[in-house]
Amino acid sequence: MRKILLFSIVLISGILFTGRLFYLQILDTSYAGLSANNAIKRIYDYPQRGHIYDRNGELLVSNQPSYDVMVIPREVKPFDTTEFCSLLKMTKEALVKRLNKARVYSPRLPSIVIPQLTKSEYAYLQEKMRKYEGFYIQKRSLRDYQVDYGANFLGYIAEVNRADIEDNPYYQSGDLKGRTGVERQYEEVLRGVKGVKYIQKDRFNRDIGAYKNGTLDTLPTPGKDLTLTIDAELQKYGEELMVNKRGGIVALEPSTGEILALVSAPNFDPSLLVGRERSRNFTELYYDSISKPLFDRGLQAQYPPGSPFKTLNALIALQEGVVDEEESFSCHMGYYYGSRGRKLGCHSHPSPLSMVPGIANSCNAYFANVYRRVIEKYDTPQEGMDTWHDHLASFGLGQYMGTDLPTGKPGHIPDSDYYNRAYQYPKYKWFSTATISNSIGQGEIILTPIQLANVTATIANRGWFYTPHIVKGIEGETDAIPEKYRTKNKTTIDPANFEPVVEGMFGAYNYGTAAGVQIPGIEICGKTGTAENYTKIDGKRQQLTDHSIFVAFAPKDNPKIAIAVFVENGYWGGRYGGKIASLMIEKHIKGEITRTDLEDWILSHSLEEEYAKPLSGKPFPINDGKKISGQIEEKLKS
Repeated sequence: MRKILLFSIVLISGILFTGRLFYLQILDTSYAGLSANNAIKRIYDYPQRGHIYDRNGELLVSNQPSYDVMVIPREVKPFDTTEFCSLLKMTKEALVKRLNKARVYSPRLPSIVIPQLTKSEYAYLQEKMRKYEGFYIQKRSLRDYQVDYGANFLGYIAEVNRADIEDNPYYQSGDLKGRTGVERQYEEVLRGVKGVKYIQKDRFNRDIGAYKNGTLDTLPTPGKDLTLTIDAELQKYGEELMVNKRGGIVALEPSTGEILALVSAPNFDPSLLVGRERSRNFTELYYDSISKPLFDRGLQAQYPPGSPFKTLNALIALQEGVVDEEESFSCHMGYYYGSRGRKLGCHSHPSPLSMVPGIANSCNAYFANVYRRVIEKYDTPQEGMDTWHDHLASFGLGQYMGTDLPTGKPGHIPDSDYYNRAYQYPKYKWFSTATISNSIGQGEIILTPIQLANVTATIANRGWFYTPHIVKGIEGETDAIPEKYRTKNKTTIDPANFEPVVEGMFGAYNYGTAAGVQIPGIEICGKTGTAENYTKIDGKRQQLTDHSIFVAFAPKDNPKIAIAVFVENGYWGGRYGGKIASLMIEKHIKGEITRTDLEDWILSHSLEEEYAKPLSGKPFPINDGKKISGQIEEKLKS
């Protein structure tokens, strides 16, 4: 009995030990990562980032080799720091600081000591690095810009931070990632996939060859090339026209929603954010709070649209049936309203005017009348305002339209809730005259250049648009463009109601406010705009020089381009905006410039002195016969 008991104990113990050993070695993988980190070294092979081309196949961005000095802290052996610092051209204090930072990040994972060595620096250091255990050189690829324009939409790449690494395990310290523009939006397409080699180490931490004979090694997968919708020549020309000016130009192809040009001024050479000087250059650009070169004015700047907005009020009035294209309104240098005899001023032009000449001559009185009729058609101003708002929303206004770029602003289209809060309704009532500045694109209306360009494309299409986008194709993908950008968006306005507005915009070029910027041989439809420009100085509202705004599309039938131009402090619509828009249209359609008089004027005129002037002026008066804006603030004060 004792023999059986002893045998049973030995057998059970053997089974338990065998089972536990089987579990630890075969089933349990909890120590696999730790043992791999101790015995296996990963060496990453970084892929080439995808190239970026314009719509005509012109190369915009390629790659150049770069080399980083890396360190794995736990593998570092005592070394001659003076000699090492001399090789790397850095101080001992800087080296110690970076080594400490690397240890904090991870003793076992690589960190950058010196980033982005040149080819000559790499060749000099390559052989000498063998003397310094724990240090090695990692080859990567940096961007090589073939153009000195387009920085605002091309974007840049930079080293990942801790948040990037924690958010996505693909990234390791020292990896590069798209930060802005298409580099950021299409990061996963452009970056490719890193290759990995596994090297086995012995107990003395020495390399002893490929792990499992290299069967687990992978080759890098290059990033895919992008083809943009941008016309590089048009983009370059637009940036040249905007030298010494501030503002934005957005040009679209109406039939597709493709962005032909996206100009933000002032801009900068994208190569400034490449290489060892990237950090210093970025700091200078970032802290330029006056010119704001990193601020994409085409997508982010929000301006009052001014008179181009009148085309939308005309469309809404036609759709609501409160006016037809034949009815005329008189203008006596403005529109008078309210018990206190307020005036919405206007410039000199023939009177009375119907819709087509009203648009062509940009009559404020005409549009004040039709705007009031829209709001007052309904039982309450709230209902009228919401109807007006909903029509505008169908053009993509008051919301971020969702372009395939990582930045943008929604602008603002007020509704009844907005005015109810502002006027503390029902304590205080408000009526159509309280919002009359909406009739001429001032007051509480704010749009971005890309929104106004999209409105212009929608008018050119007689009532529909594709969401603007900047990528035309991705290498190896037949359906690269998401359905969102291939779906027609229809407005609430009937197509027939667009014809009078198109005729009015055509008249602006032929006999109206844009007659001086006609282009021979091209039928252009356009609209000038002059938007009042205010700021606050010492808490007081001060008026600055007006913004110059212009929208246009061409040709009149089967349009190829729709454009919006905003020039800050540019005086009036035809002075800067109209000339620039006409030149951009001619450049795109003809490929050459015949209106060299317009070109010479724009290239030789600067607004730098305007921007440098001391801010001066009187606080905005409540009733001085000028265009009335900001009326909510005035109403509450009174």
